[in-house]
Amino acid sequence: MRNLQILLGLLSILSFTSCSDDDNYEAIPSDAYPNVTATFGSNLNLSNLYNYANQTVPSYITKDNSAGNIIDNKIATLGRVLFYDKNLSSNNTIACASCHKQALAFGDNSVASTGVNGTTGRHSMRLVNSRFATETRFFWNERAATLEQQTTMPIKDHGEMGFSGLNGDMSFDDLLIKLGAINYYKELFQFAYGSQEITEAKIQKALAQFVRSIQSFDSKYDLGRATAPNDGAPFSNFTPQENQGKNLFLAPPTFNTTGSRTGGGLGCAGCHRAPEFDIDPASKNNGIIGTISGTGIDIGNTKAPSLRNLIRTDGVLNGQMMHTGVITTLQAAIGHYGTINIAPGNTNLDPRLMPNGFGQQLNLTQTEVDAVIAFLKTLSGTDVYTNPKWSNPFPN
Repeated sequence: MRNLQILLGLLSILSFTSCSDDDNYEAIPSDAYPNVTATFGSNLNLSNLYNYANQTVPSYITKDNSAGNIIDNKIATLGRVLFYDKNLSSNNTIACASCHKQALAFGDNSVASTGVNGTTGRHSMRLVNSRFATETRFFWNERAATLEQQTTMPIKDHGEMGFSGLNGDMSFDDLLIKLGAINYYKELFQFAYGSQEITEAKIQKALAQFVRSIQSFDSKYDLGRATAPNDGAPFSNFTPQENQGKNLFLAPPTFNTTGSRTGGGLGCAGCHRAPEFDIDPASKNNGIIGTISGTGIDIGNTKAPSLRNLIRTDGVLNGQMMHTGVITTLQAAIGHYGTINIAPGNTNLDPRLMPNGFGQQLNLTQTEVDAVIAFLKTLSGTDVYTNPKWSNPFPN
């Protein structure tokens, strides 16, 4: 009976809708968009759109950075096509989805992702639940003020997608001309915006809406949170180990005068805030200041993706962690925070990691490590990996 109550509670807050929603149906003559039909076939049905705009969000999820660009089904549909289209790269080999794969919660399992002219300087960040955060800046080093700005910066990067206008590259204006000559974009921009005109602002708006639509709230954690009064209460569907891990994650630690933990939890939630598990915008770096190239230090990485879907429910990690991809297991990730060494030159270490001026020593037991790992695994859902609304619309 208790499990039934939990299931009913979750169903009351979640709705994974498909293209059968009546609200998304619009009678369109079969020959209105012939080039879209010829290119995408049944993968893109403009008469019966997927639900991007009105997906149900649990009531306990309150952080949202989509102000000013509210999701519209037509525009997000265009964003889906742009996200998967290799025409957005200078040599037609790389799309946004090349580095942000649905099968990996829209992350990558290569340390450095491949671009048109080499590889990326940082590991590609998972995009799932990007909307559900108060942080409005994007990239590891927060160099994009908004998600809208972020969406076209890889396209303009010489190494990534190659429309930089530098080093012999074509410019972004050349991309606009290129897309304007593609018949399915003439139809899709008309469909989404009422005009065939293609601009950077329209591309940014559509890509940002699609990325913000990618959400995951069907995890074991959500099943428990749906019937719990708050995050701190025991979740009735959790094992004792998972509840212990949750408590350790949420509770702040107690330190002595030299930064050694003497009690309390691990303080993870100080930066990775439940229930969204987004990064606190005030966070500084986490002590990992290396570079993928191995040369120099990089102390400006202060953003991190949501901790949701770090790992799939089958136990496979969704790619490496940290901006260098140097962490490859959950145990290693927890171990990093267990012993913080203040490296020479790191003037941007988060003060929460150096209590009383010392790198924190959490003095973790294996039991605690195992409990936190068990809890982190509860943050993974399944729908995000297979839902066709976020899948590649181009035929194989």
